[in-house]
Amino acid sequence: MRSQSRSITVETPARQEFFDVTAQLEDFVAAEGVGDGIVVVYSPHTSCCVILQEESEDTTYYGTQLLLQDTLNVFAKIAPPTRHEGQYLHPGPIHIRNAGELRDELPEWGLNTDGHIISSILGRSETIPIVAGRLVLGEFGRVYFGDLDSVRARTRTVHFQLVAV
Repeated sequence: MRSQSRSITVETPARQEFFDVTAQLEDFVAAEGVGDGIVVVYSPHTSCCVILQEESEDTTYYGTQLLLQDTLNVFAKIAPPTRHEGQYLHPGPIHIRNAGELRDELPEWGLNTDGHIISSILGRSETIPIVAGRLVLGEFGRVYFGDLDSVRARTRTVHFQLVAV
């Protein structure tokens, strides 16, 4: 058994958005010459997610696939977008003070509680089987990285961890 890893970066806008990372994942698996195994796709960011979903082709004006936009719309009913301080308990005054003093963050960057809640429901990783060198995703399956923090553009990291047998 052997293990290999790779990380990619994704530039994200100041809105909730999904990014198809399937091609990068397929390239990684192919480059490693794996026959059978598993690969984990993981985000270390607590307001991001990794999901498996069907590719729906049609998109919004921003380029978001309609099925993924529907997903965001449903979650907006469960965890409404954070628009002002005090809407949620988080972030509290200590968090905002520490973010400013320790990380040079602006107070409004803390208005991302909805992203954290949605991330905790959707999850930050997926495990995908590899059989005969190919990801087992089904006929229409794709791997999406989602940045649910809508307060600022960011550079995000997605990790791939491959275990081959």
